Amino acid sequence: MFRIGDTILNDDIATAKFACDVTRCKGACCVVGESGAPISKKEIPAVKKAYELLKDELRPEAVKTVEKLGVIQGDEEKGYEISCIDERECVFVDYIEEDVAVCTIQRAYFQGRFGWEKPVSCHLYPVRLKKIAGLEYANFEYIPDMCSAGCSNGEQEGIYLADFLENALVRRYGRKWFDEFIEVCKNRRNNR
Repeated sequence: MFRIGDTILNDDIATAKFACDVTRCKGACCVVGESGAPISKKEIPAVKKAYELLKDELRPEAVKTVEKLGVIQGDEEKGYEISCIDERECVFVDYIEEDVAVCTIQRAYFQGRFGWEKPVSCHLYPVRLKKIAGLEYANFEYIPDMCSAGCSNGEQEGIYLADFLENALVRRYGRKWFDEFIEVCKNRRNNR
């Protein structure tokens, strides 16, 4: 493990190779699991605004879930997450060719219709963050069924997880933090 600022990072974040291959994993990170994407309290207004903008584009079961449960679950003590359909797929999931799950928020962002890309936790995946005793812990959450395609694609393309997540990490921590982080990553790779 190593530390940058107030964040403790797992060594795998520096040394693992990874680059999403959504054609192979089918967007599993948006549909597998028992809970929705973690979001911060400050992200709640953006998620609610996204729902209002995209409601007519969402699948009927997603709208039904939001009408029943709300778009956000949780509280300040336990944390917040986006609601899921039947404790599986995110309400913002849409499917494209060959049953590939995509994020409607991100699609609207890339189309220039929404000014927020997606929750930071989604942007950072497969890295998950957890706060403990005032420090943030970042861990590469490797789940074989979901991440093996990304790992083999990263190996094939020669892309490190740390580099793949540059935009997400800059968004979360800032450019100065990322520049320090990437130098530590390079040193850790060279000393293996």
